[in-house]
Amino acid sequence: MKRIISISILIFLLSTVAIAQTKSGRDSDYRFAFVLNPQVSWLKSDNSDVETNGNLMGYNFGIVMDKFFAKNYALSTGLTINTTGGKLRYKDPIANLPYTMEYRLKYLEVPLSIKLQTNDFQRASYYGIFGLSSQVNIKTNDGSGKSMNDEVRLFNFGYQFGGGMQYSIGGDAYLMFGLTYNQGLSDVTSFKGIDDNANLNRLVFNFGVIF
Repeated sequence: MKRIISISILIFLLSTVAIAQTKSGRDSDYRFAFVLNPQVSWLKSDNSDVETNGNLMGYNFGIVMDKFFAKNYALSTGLTINTTGGKLRYKDPIANLPYTMEYRLKYLEVPLSIKLQTNDFQRASYYGIFGLSSQVNIKTNDGSGKSMNDEVRLFNFGYQFGGGMQYSIGGDAYLMFGLTYNQGLSDVTSFKGIDDNANLNRLVFNFGVIF
């Protein structure tokens, strides 16, 4: 929790400085992108009796917005649907036998990051991001269609960092390619009888069209 608060304060302060320094012209541009991002995700618990037991493939799609407050610096946010999850192996405290639970999670995600971008060089520019990811759970099942909404928490928080390339295809349009790592900070599961903190981690392959 202390880490979440510290990073949140940092992002808030940087956002405040960004807004205060907003200028006219190119410095105040808004850029929008439609993104469709395949990803690999997994759950990791801090309890030695709960083990990661496999990755899940998923995807994240939606709209991302960059608000430039200087030539090469922007606040990046958006609204996406995130289909993700993971598998955990638990130990039955009575029978002392392991069993696996699969969590297929669907979130409404709102990221907030600082984006650093280079100038165009031969139609390409490069960028890096660092920031937060906040998510609201909208659906969960066990992989066979059975609802698990009561066994996961409503909110999920984490941080993210990554980078990539933007390639001009003419005018203000760009193709975007990148890679982002998302590290969960909050507990995803609320499984009764197990005292643990299970974080959601994701490796996201970013593809998008900027317009």
